[in-house]
Amino acid sequence: MSQPIRSALVSVYYKDRLEPLVALLKEHGVTIYSTGGTQQFIEEQGAPVTAVESLTGFPAVFGGRVKTLHPTVFGGILHRRHEASDLQEAEQHQIPPIDLVIVDLYPFEETVASGALEQDVIEKIDIGGISLLRAAAKNFRDVLVVSSRDQYAAVTELLQAKGCATDLEDRRHYAAAAFEATSHYDTQIFRYMAQGTELSGAALKLSEKPATPLRYGENPHQAGTFYGDLNALFDQLHGKQLSYNNLVDVDAAVLLMQEFAAAGPAACAILKHTNACGVAQADTLHQAYLNALSCDPVSAFGGVIIVNKPVDAATAEELNKLFFEVLIAPEFAAEALPILQSKKNRILLRQKPVQFPAKQVKTLLNGVIEQDFDKVVEGAADFRTVTDSVPTAEEVAALEFALKVCKHTKSNTIVLARAGQLLASGVGQTSRVDALRQAIEKAHSFGFDLQGAVMASDAFFPFPDCVEIAGEAGIRAVVQPGGSIKDQDSVAACNRLGMAMVLTGVRHFKH
Repeated sequence: MSQPIRSALVSVYYKDRLEPLVALLKEHGVTIYSTGGTQQFIEEQGAPVTAVESLTGFPAVFGGRVKTLHPTVFGGILHRRHEASDLQEAEQHQIPPIDLVIVDLYPFEETVASGALEQDVIEKIDIGGISLLRAAAKNFRDVLVVSSRDQYAAVTELLQAKGCATDLEDRRHYAAAAFEATSHYDTQIFRYMAQGTELSGAALKLSEKPATPLRYGENPHQAGTFYGDLNALFDQLHGKQLSYNNLVDVDAAVLLMQEFAAAGPAACAILKHTNACGVAQADTLHQAYLNALSCDPVSAFGGVIIVNKPVDAATAEELNKLFFEVLIAPEFAAEALPILQSKKNRILLRQKPVQFPAKQVKTLLNGVIEQDFDKVVEGAADFRTVTDSVPTAEEVAALEFALKVCKHTKSNTIVLARAGQLLASGVGQTSRVDALRQAIEKAHSFGFDLQGAVMASDAFFPFPDCVEIAGEAGIRAVVQPGGSIKDQDSVAACNRLGMAMVLTGVRHFKH
């Protein structure tokens, strides 16, 4: 049913975008109650306003911690206009009705993200605001609640169209939005307060927004939505909307490139279905891309490419020869962009610095599993040589490189590499021997000589067969986590074949 708005409580932290809504309320003679800075703002707009203190007969106390927490305010919001007893009590206690509540919340999440001191974070836990939102949303039969400045324009348009009145459907919609705002807010507070306590693992509280509908999910018959702020991570400079599968591959690409610091050599990775089909480092980005492409130019078709240096014109010219879905870079030279934008649907993403969550979450069965993000990657200092042969400095560099790729490749996996160059990988196999044979065959098919190359395995070798096959192919050094009861069999095989083997003690399964 349509219900006119005759009175409103307006108390907001962010006052931008509010002017048109205040002007509309003034135009329709709506009685406005307000507090502090919001009251001053409304007065500056030339609208009459009544201080909440005048309504309640009680001043704001405790440095403003208590302003609106009063029976007159909450009674005005919560009393039911269709209940005779509520109307009688409201009249008895001189509680005027409040038909519209415009309230936002203190910026708790933003204050946490700023690295502020705990005392400043705690002061941004909103008490009155969140209570007002919940009260107004609960009584949506009679009250319209506006919980965000993002709603001001739509609400102004709605009220203009309906003569400063609303329908029940309108009020229910904005009530749901208010409960979304309060639930998200409480989730952020819980996650902050529970850090370092036994409660941090007692319940999984997630609230991610905004929601971005995707064209479809993994396949066209599946609906898909991304929840999160992509704009905090990327500026999309060109191309069509990212799809579900694009996002999965982009995630894999970004995590892989984190292993190659921007301050180090130029690096390029090409991924297909979350696995790297080409990774290389070189003195220039142009050469790094050519080397990465040479790993597997067939799989690179339609893939996702990521680099750790700004894309220059020469590299852009080479990239433009290949059909790919997405290119991610920290920056694009002005002369490179027009070259890359020549293909209409090609997605170009400029990556911004961002800190990723410390936890990973995945739905499973009828619940959710969570784990720590795998931040470990082993270097030379972590290698324990267990063979008679000791890897050379060049082989150590190659083993470090191979491990970075191996960590981000689906299990079971074997990675064959030289320093700064992926030669081939066997991915997602049910047998490690199959993974190795796949990698060897792939390397040979693209003209790579494996003599003197190195091998990385994401888990231990239960038998010496992989070492023996690798030795026959020319592999000279191996890195693996170790931990098999038959580790010594693989070590002995390396010694027979004159190969070096190092153990890390760390497994990197990726399912």
